[in-house]
Amino acid sequence: MPTINKRGNNMQMTFTRRSAVKRLVLAALASAALGGAALAQEKVTISYAMWDAAQVPAMQQIIAEFNETHPNIEVKIQVTPWDDYWTKLQTSATGGSAPDVFWMTLAYFKLYASNGVLLPLDEQIASESINMADYVPAMAQAYKYDDVQYGMPKDVNAFGLFYNKDLFTAAGVPFPDATWTWQNVIDAAQKLTDPATGVYGVGAQETDELAWYLTVPQTGGYVLSDDGKSSGYDKPETVAGIQFWVDLVNKYKVSPNLQQLTDTEALALFTSGKLAMYYGGSWDPVAIADVPAAKAFTDVAPLPKGPKGGKFYSNGLAYSIYAGTKHPKEAWAFVSFLGSKRANEIQATTGTVIPAYNGQAGGYIKALSWMNAQALIDQLPEALPFPVSENTPIWRRNATAEFAKAWTGKETVEAVAARVAAQMNEAVAAE
Repeated sequence: MPTINKRGNNMQMTFTRRSAVKRLVLAALASAALGGAALAQEKVTISYAMWDAAQVPAMQQIIAEFNETHPNIEVKIQVTPWDDYWTKLQTSATGGSAPDVFWMTLAYFKLYASNGVLLPLDEQIASESINMADYVPAMAQAYKYDDVQYGMPKDVNAFGLFYNKDLFTAAGVPFPDATWTWQNVIDAAQKLTDPATGVYGVGAQETDELAWYLTVPQTGGYVLSDDGKSSGYDKPETVAGIQFWVDLVNKYKVSPNLQQLTDTEALALFTSGKLAMYYGGSWDPVAIADVPAAKAFTDVAPLPKGPKGGKFYSNGLAYSIYAGTKHPKEAWAFVSFLGSKRANEIQATTGTVIPAYNGQAGGYIKALSWMNAQALIDQLPEALPFPVSENTPIWRRNATAEFAKAWTGKETVEAVAARVAAQMNEAVAAE
């Protein structure tokens, strides 16, 4: 997850032109290898990189079932925290020693695909007659680059307004529901904020995916134009979607400030009872459930609506194979199983994520029976494609660094947004 944002924005990453050519050659060689001999009969070990420790138990169960039919393939999980994951992956890919299989997010996908780091999967998918229509449409198409598939869909993100039932009840504030708007959030947060006890009404995180990516589409704004050639950050509607968060901190004083949220993440403040409301993702309930008191007081409602409705940008992960893997057949066998209905059932029943495989949301809801997980699923029809280009890591990093100046009140949102748009347009033009 994502933070800066646990699902995608704190690294600039570059590959040289020479490394790009090298990786394209590796991709061709690995693809050819897949068409050759059968799976190795001797014991083969492949590495599998991920960043979310909370999902390790589910992955261990998936690997155990995979080994029932593939006993000669040992899968070693490598967990690297989000803040170091992409640095480590870039270094290993540049050095020719990247993990055989690894998690990929849309924020970095086009950069890695365009540099030949990822193994093309079209031939393998066709050879096993895998029907990509079995996956949520947005995720099935999201991991294509130049019309070539480079990732097996893993999950899809939904978002909601998590809230502390005990704090709401004590303050006499009605629980959030599907009718809530931004104004309801402000009104409730003002009643729930209590400086004497250090409780804030809501957490205004300075992270795109858990803040303005949830509100900019609700004002009619946008981050990246549909043709992928220009920024929308300097549009008045986009500015309005970001202003909502800045006002929670600086105008209404109902959110911890940027330094406080840097020192202690919003989710940790929420689970410790110091935030009454938390804008969070479908991956958060697992961490919340790890704190018994938080599990008892938590429920979730749909995202409050803005002036133009309830749209939001949604990310989702995929499983990718390193183009330079020495074990392409074994890596594909594992990725194929990871993308299977059975593996997605395991993911769903652990409540870790909403699987990208169609029809598995019910297992996710059942696993999270202690809260209204249906509210998260109900958001999915409002999801818009995550804004990405080849240089996404560059312009996302820039945007986060710049908008911190608005969060701290040093500059207006409008002034920062104009500068962010110019930086983003330059990055997109250089692709």
